[in-house]
Amino acid sequence: MAASALVPIDDSQRSAAKVAGILYLVTIVTANFAEFYAFARLVVNNDPAATASNIEASERLYRLGVATDIFTFLAVIPLIVALYVVLRPVNRNIAVLALSWRLVETAIFVLSALAALDALRQLSSPYHQNSMSANELQALMMSAIGAHGATYNVGLIFYGFGSAAFCYLFYTSRYIPRALAGLGVFASLLVGVCSFACIVYPELIGYLIPICYIPSFLFEVGAGLWLAIKGVSQPA
Repeated sequence: MAASALVPIDDSQRSAAKVAGILYLVTIVTANFAEFYAFARLVVNNDPAATASNIEASERLYRLGVATDIFTFLAVIPLIVALYVVLRPVNRNIAVLALSWRLVETAIFVLSALAALDALRQLSSPYHQNSMSANELQALMMSAIGAHGATYNVGLIFYGFGSAAFCYLFYTSRYIPRALAGLGVFASLLVGVCSFACIVYPELIGYLIPICYIPSFLFEVGAGLWLAIKGVSQPA
């Protein structure tokens, strides 16, 4: 670990750190808008009729939520690459592992966006409307929305471990304050472990999600501001 702290920082790392910081802040806003505003306002758990009514009344908001999710995933890819450029000189093998985990995360998240879009297709399809009852249409819609949530949860597992690996490299390199990097390791692993737990114990989702996301949110805001404003610095 001592050797990794002596790795010199070049201009490409400094530029990539600024990009990563800005994209951290951008993706925090867009991801939270899609999941915790657009979808949260429209989807009512265990109430297909209310959910269908909300989506039909605010279809544009629902579509905006899906589009914002897709934009987030587009922005996450350069974020991941920027983190890799910054941290590759510290430990290339761990950086490649983190990059791989987070690219898989992004691919899974794209599938979740497709499932959310499919829910709208199931609800508004003229063929389905003519051949199915309202209850059957709503059941199809809720099935797709459930697939969106389940897929997103799996993506969070890869996010958690990939982000933890990147934060570990920040911790050993001292490119950012160790307290901030340590928070990142803890917060990222917490998201990954909680997402695993929700697969085995789905009844805990309502309790675990608020607890799991808050430390990660604080880390990404802190890391985003630090990297965007101060960048990475050579440890003494």
